[in-house]
Amino acid sequence: MTDATRIALINVHPIAMQPVEDAFKRHWPEADRAPILDESLFHDRGKAGVLTKPLADRIVALGEYAKLCGADGILYTCSAFGEAIESVQRSFAMPVLKPNEAMFEAALEHGRKVGMLATAPFAVGGLEQEFRELAQKRGADATLRTHCVAEAMQALTRGEANEHNRLLAAAAHHLADCDVIILAHFSTSRAEDVVKARVDVPVLTAPGAAVLKLKRLLAA
Repeated sequence: MTDATRIALINVHPIAMQPVEDAFKRHWPEADRAPILDESLFHDRGKAGVLTKPLADRIVALGEYAKLCGADGILYTCSAFGEAIESVQRSFAMPVLKPNEAMFEAALEHGRKVGMLATAPFAVGGLEQEFRELAQKRGADATLRTHCVAEAMQALTRGEANEHNRLLAAAAHHLADCDVIILAHFSTSRAEDVVKARVDVPVLTAPGAAVLKLKRLLAA
């Protein structure tokens, strides 16, 4: 691994971009980040309600574009496109990470009862399925309980980050009896500190876990 290692960051909303940049600055500042943004995917996914083939094809096409940009690894930052990203993982030789897989892996090390704070309702079903599949694959007797705070996402898209964080912190007590709490999306990681202040269990975020896993994979 060299300082020139290039990581393509495929985003579908600007609100995910700063959290992943902060994670790289903290854990892997020397990596060459190549952000890619197609915000229309976020809106189209929300309107469709499900991951359609045209939407999946667009996610794959962004991966192909990242390859043309000389990426050594790819990190997708939106949690609503899991199956499409899996298709990219199967097709590419380079490391390709779904947004939450590293965080889910870390959560399973903290105990059996996992709580998830989410803000994007249309992403919850896919995330819960991914978690169940990972737990089954690893033989983990783990459960996932989700609390979705949709109004926090609405606040964040209006530019009200403090209100987003306040709403998530206020909701944290719903999951305080879990062994660990995970913040479902890259965008929710900005509430890490205020959520931690409300509970006595570990709180995990997706960007930090993903950056550390990519760094480990490319070092190997």
